[in-house]
Amino acid sequence: MRAAAAVVGALAVVAMGVVPATAASAEQPKEWYLSPMHAEQMWKVSTGKGVKVAVIDTGVNADTPSLKGQVLTDEVPKAVAYHATDDYAGHGTSMAALIAGTGAGGGLKGLAPGAKIVPYRVQLAGIKDGKEKENTPEAWQALRAAADTDAKIINMSFGDMIGDQAEAAVKYAASKGKLLVAAVGNNGVNSYTDFPAAYPYVLGVAAVDKSLTVSKFSSSGGYADLAAPGEGITAYCGTDFHSYCEGQAGTSPATALTSAAAALIWSAHPSWTVNQVVRAMIDTAGRTYPKNEPSKYIGYGIIRPRVVLANPHYNPGKPNVDPLARNNGGDLLAKSATTASASPSPVASATSQDQKKGSTGPTSAAGSNADSSSGGNGNTPWIALGAVAAVVVIGGGGVAVARARRAR
Repeated sequence: MRAAAAVVGALAVVAMGVVPATAASAEQPKEWYLSPMHAEQMWKVSTGKGVKVAVIDTGVNADTPSLKGQVLTDEVPKAVAYHATDDYAGHGTSMAALIAGTGAGGGLKGLAPGAKIVPYRVQLAGIKDGKEKENTPEAWQALRAAADTDAKIINMSFGDMIGDQAEAAVKYAASKGKLLVAAVGNNGVNSYTDFPAAYPYVLGVAAVDKSLTVSKFSSSGGYADLAAPGEGITAYCGTDFHSYCEGQAGTSPATALTSAAAALIWSAHPSWTVNQVVRAMIDTAGRTYPKNEPSKYIGYGIIRPRVVLANPHYNPGKPNVDPLARNNGGDLLAKSATTASASPSPVASATSQDQKKGSTGPTSAAGSNADSSSGGNGNTPWIALGAVAAVVVIGGGGVAVARARRAR
């Protein structure tokens, strides 16, 4: 499986039937999922205020209208801060806007407009070879650095972050109580799930369309934990940041929306642990099958943060018990904090690190997994352009340290 999925830095993008739209127009970009998710009602309870989301991606342009004042550029650790706000593909800025955009200037309105973004620019598909790539950190380096900050959620809308260094970084971040959210990938039905989504302690996210059926492109290797809207998405067309393209699709935006949903819940309940946030998301997810029989396509179901927010007395369960311990191979936070993998270590420069890649396989994070990867040079951001056919959802370790796979 490692050999089959050893594609560097895949972005979750599928280009089909994209319709350009002007970003500065008076008409707000089309965000169809906000209405059925009852966003306006949720924002009366929580906007994500007080929650920081680390976006590990192609960089985040902090000067776009909807992200002005939303990006905490000064909070990026110096070791991995190289050109953090210089987005070389437009992908990272789109993910950040889907999470915390304010809608200002006719821009995107994020699902958690009160949250803040901490940008990380890493080596993903689309980055230029040469000095720029040499100075840009790898995804695992950014992940380890973000683990030592006060960001509660780490969004990874990409795949192909594999290898011993990557696995260690995931475990380290999870031991710090971070919610790791990654895309399962755009490899299609009965395909492998990309790392880091397949790692234990990573929440893997699949994509669904407007009818709430699994998107045909969404990887179904059995490591998805949750699902979110991933078709008919509006995002930046490229790097000019003056126009949007409607009809984009992929597990990338589904991952971003899942991170935003977690931010809404965590903001409303700041004392909750990552285990409680994840448990609440799992318990309230939309599904037509028993919770103890998760689907290999969408895991425990489609995110429904409004169900948690609608109940001020919601019981999230025990704070120190991982709701996905069975899938993750144990409860990491309950284990000894003296293990080597959980001990802090400085982030080395991108040029001095071992470039060896590991195997590809499903992953789960301290709460769930969600990410995917595709071909290309460097990790691949998972956003697909265009509407793609859907597969009706039915019913309910791969590599190195992969978590338990779903059978249905």
